[in-house]
Amino acid sequence: MNVERTEVVDARAAKHAALSDPTRLQMIDLLTLGDLSPTEIRVALGTPGNLLTHHLNVLESVGMITRTTSEGDKRRSYVHLTPGGFDGLMPGAAGAASRVVFVCSANSARSQLAAALWARQSTIPVASGGTHPAEQIAPGAIAAAARHQLALPSSAPSALDAVLGDGDFVITVCDNAHEEIGVTGDLHWSIPDPVRVGTDAAFDAAYTELERRIADLAPRLLAS
Repeated sequence: MNVERTEVVDARAAKHAALSDPTRLQMIDLLTLGDLSPTEIRVALGTPGNLLTHHLNVLESVGMITRTTSEGDKRRSYVHLTPGGFDGLMPGAAGAASRVVFVCSANSARSQLAAALWARQSTIPVASGGTHPAEQIAPGAIAAAARHQLALPSSAPSALDAVLGDGDFVITVCDNAHEEIGVTGDLHWSIPDPVRVGTDAAFDAAYTELERRIADLAPRLLAS
């Protein structure tokens, strides 16, 4: 997937650069709890006044803090976190898709679990397929799904060629499949094959990793 450099990316980079200094990060931590005067920040962190001014200017320049004059002592100011100051720190939308297709070699474990997990997280339609489909879903995958109260489809594994359509957002969850189909895929998740190991722990590990990645991606993939 191509990620173009934009003004939004530059703004994100500037915020991350501002937070890369330990003192500025501590300042932000304090300000998540309440508003402070520069003197209060200086005392709390033991930062020299001239250096504190520099840090405040950096954070203000990237839109993370604002300063207002006290309604009491007009010589005093207070530092506030800017509403939305944390916006843009995390990656934004990953793209758009009319359907997501998960792919592994056999379509018997990882891609089946991934498709079922996706259906639980997103309204974008989902399917799965294999470059060399097995005759049946792996018993270990069925057992893992049952342990996690996840409903797997009852149909047999499908060949990728029979499933894939124009415009599908393809995610390979198997190194072999990724290396076989190459640029056909949009994303690749290198998930170890639990079938090779065959233990409950291996299937649970694959399930947990797929669940984590899908939870991260699903809110960022827009329906088209």
